[in-house]
Amino acid sequence: MADAKVIPFGEEPRSRRRIKRSGRGEDGAGLAPVPGPRYRDPEPSPGAPGAIPPSWERRIAGGLSFLRRRITGEYEVDDFGYDAELTDHVLMSLLRPFYEKYFRVEVKGIENVPADGGALIVANHSGTLPLDGLMLQVAVHDTHPAERHLRLLAADLVFVLPVINELARKAGHTLACAEDAQQLLERGELVGVMPEGFKGIGKPFADRYKLQRFGRGGFVSTALRAGVPIVPCSIVGAEEIYPMIGNAKTLARVLGLPYFPVTPTFPWLGLLGMVPLPTKWTIQFGEPIATDGYPPEAADDPMLMFNLTDQVRETIQHTLYKLLVQRRSVFF
Repeated sequence: MADAKVIPFGEEPRSRRRIKRSGRGEDGAGLAPVPGPRYRDPEPSPGAPGAIPPSWERRIAGGLSFLRRRITGEYEVDDFGYDAELTDHVLMSLLRPFYEKYFRVEVKGIENVPADGGALIVANHSGTLPLDGLMLQVAVHDTHPAERHLRLLAADLVFVLPVINELARKAGHTLACAEDAQQLLERGELVGVMPEGFKGIGKPFADRYKLQRFGRGGFVSTALRAGVPIVPCSIVGAEEIYPMIGNAKTLARVLGLPYFPVTPTFPWLGLLGMVPLPTKWTIQFGEPIATDGYPPEAADDPMLMFNLTDQVRETIQHTLYKLLVQRRSVFF
């Protein structure tokens, strides 16, 4: 997000001089008054002080147009609840400062994400809270030449929480089930999945960057049925935002949560302890793994699913280790 520019106020125009014109000449004869030039305030040039830059004029006009459409209901929402306009104008704008300034995300290999058509991005999951999925969504949109939107598959818990449920739907997220994923892929959407689930995001800090089990390979079966490529994705930096040093399992069961994290700052500092550490992130997209060459019955072959799942997992793990070796510091 560009820094706001301070627009200096223009100097006040000089006071208008009131020119008195006599109706008589020196000899006292009546003469018709000669009209003087009418005073006009000078129009500021685009670069003059006080002028509104064209970029700001476009932003103001776009903002007003957006508000008008929201008030009149002239916007579209798909059958999954995805509101593309709200995501672009509001949600992305809220996430972008964290992406650009706070986590300073560096993206590599974005050319491996297809410019069009369906594709399944498979990434590691970490960080105690699922900020990695949100940063991944911004990374795809802001760095891809086609500004593609990533439709993330989320756990059931996301869609039972008030407010978060609505925001997730508006941002294009949907339930992590094969039916929804396949429908989106067949429409040509870019779908993101993190197969580790809660085991990845809620693992202790001592196990950071060690991938957990990738489920039963359901994402591979979905990609095979839709005939779309699988793009491995590795995220470094999210593991350290909330170092999870403990898990209050009893409290988690009472609250109906998969885990209750204990970090060096939470719950000791209350809400202040929920502020993530400003780590430096790197997101790397690997070379896509094609699936369109397999026959239709391949989606039901357990051995093939196991092999492809293992290939994706090993690719992500190897890339994580490589990025960690290249990283100078957790925060820089």
